[in-house]
Amino acid sequence: MVYVSFGSIGRLSPPHTADLARALEALDCNFMWVDHQRERRAPGGVQRRAGHGEADGRARVTILSHGAVGGFITHCGWNSTLEGVCVGVPMVVWPLFAEQFLNEKLVVDVLRVGMRVGVERPGGLVEGEAIEKALEEVMEGGEEGVLRRMRARELGEMARMAVEVGGRGGGFFVCQHDEID
Repeated sequence: MVYVSFGSIGRLSPPHTADLARALEALDCNFMWVDHQRERRAPGGVQRRAGHGEADGRARVTILSHGAVGGFITHCGWNSTLEGVCVGVPMVVWPLFAEQFLNEKLVVDVLRVGMRVGVERPGGLVEGEAIEKALEEVMEGGEEGVLRRMRARELGEMARMAVEVGGRGGGFFVCQHDEID
């Protein structure tokens, strides 16, 4: 399953929303898409598959921690980035503004647990095919995908160990440990 969230203030344009919906449909993967703009309707097949409910930022760690979640499409806000790393889930990163572009570099280039959709600046265009390709690479991705998922799991385990009593976190790393297990 893919968890999709652009945070509480992140917004995709209607064409990008449609492209993301088409990518999810094309890969025929189960997903949970949290969109804080309730007035907007999901396009096409996504609307037919959509359920309705409430989810907030506090629920994100609990949802991401579920064993069924195999990928996280995120805006790469700092909280979302930490949560994705802490639970050990590979990410499709789609920065929208501010520090999110730096966080994208951390996730993709340094930690190597994510794939870019290709946006290069705030408000930048993303090709629909790039979304589908990044999602496919995270969810499948052959040998590199296996390594990406393995690195993500290892980082998640390191984060859990760091926050345990006597762990290396030394109280500096704050994580909702009780929600990760």
